[in-house]
Amino acid sequence: MNFTDRVKRVEPSATFAIVARAKEIKEKGERVINFAAGEPDFDTPDFIKKKAITAIKENRTKYTPVSGIKELKEGIVHKFKSDNNLNYNPSQILVSTGAKQCLYNFFQAVCQKGDEVIIPSPYWVSYPEIVKLCSATPVIVPTQKDNNFKIDLSSFDSYLSAKTKVIILNSPANPSGAVYSFSELNKIADIAVKRHINIISDEIYEKLIYGKPHISVASLSADAYKLTVVINGVSKAYAMTGWRIGYAAGNKEIIAKMSVVQSHSTSCPNSIAQYAALAALNNNDYPQEILSEFKKRRDYAVDRLREIGISYIKPEGAFYVFCELNSKLDSKAFALRLLEKEAVAVVPGVAFGKENWIRISFAASLEDIEEGMKRLGRFIS
Repeated sequence: MNFTDRVKRVEPSATFAIVARAKEIKEKGERVINFAAGEPDFDTPDFIKKKAITAIKENRTKYTPVSGIKELKEGIVHKFKSDNNLNYNPSQILVSTGAKQCLYNFFQAVCQKGDEVIIPSPYWVSYPEIVKLCSATPVIVPTQKDNNFKIDLSSFDSYLSAKTKVIILNSPANPSGAVYSFSELNKIADIAVKRHINIISDEIYEKLIYGKPHISVASLSADAYKLTVVINGVSKAYAMTGWRIGYAAGNKEIIAKMSVVQSHSTSCPNSIAQYAALAALNNNDYPQEILSEFKKRRDYAVDRLREIGISYIKPEGAFYVFCELNSKLDSKAFALRLLEKEAVAVVPGVAFGKENWIRISFAASLEDIEEGMKRLGRFIS
């Protein structure tokens, strides 16, 4: 079989071996501490489930418009206005089967062979691969620990070229938990505006920030607004990962082309999940419960890491701690050895473009975090 060049360029998941082996160990009856989770461990709230059940009873189970139901798009418009001071209308909103599909739609609509996309490292694992699938070129911009893994603006220009089409921003960031300030975002936006470069602002962890404000780059100026497509969803803040509802907001023409891509792939998002997502967005109080619990877990996790002697970046958002290894093993070998010896699953930093680091998720109970840290300390010593 002759496969396409673009699919040959896509790397298999660096976490597959970890996940598969963790499953095998668990099936043998051993207690595996899962620090690899990319989703909240909470159940979806009952008020959201009830809305879904009502939608089923009311037979809201048919195809919807490709870009989403009117009520949900209006709810998203209201969310952007109240939370981010961003004014959109429903024609500027696309609801998709998860935030990842929003990203895929965007890059299929906007980028092609010869285009370059700026991706700060460490990055979420799918960014480079989604870019490769549209035959564009990911340009990885290394960031440093002493700058909390945020873009160093003094050297940023050297990574830009006439081929640069898009800059990806992720704040709060996976895996580092970094949150960009107003000043930092403003400088990046100025560069993008001067060079007329599109911005993808992935804000999926927006509701999970510890003591700092969330700022959307699209809100900084009229020019930044025009160039930015904001990606968000209900998966992280409302414990709705399996419901698969994400959304994008931006320039009307770009959103229309993204909708065309979606119309010939998945078509509309799940109808029932759309009504559930509307219930989530209509209840802004709930994420505070998750945020409070995650903050408690974060503080405990970093205190234990400090006691163990592991260097880390204290996350300002999301639910991960990015930890530096002082080991002769590379990050994948370290993760596999830790899993075999202590039944603790972590994600190797190589998956995020940063060797000699690991990502620990604190989307686990305090009891599991306590036990996992005990095992990690034992393994390190």
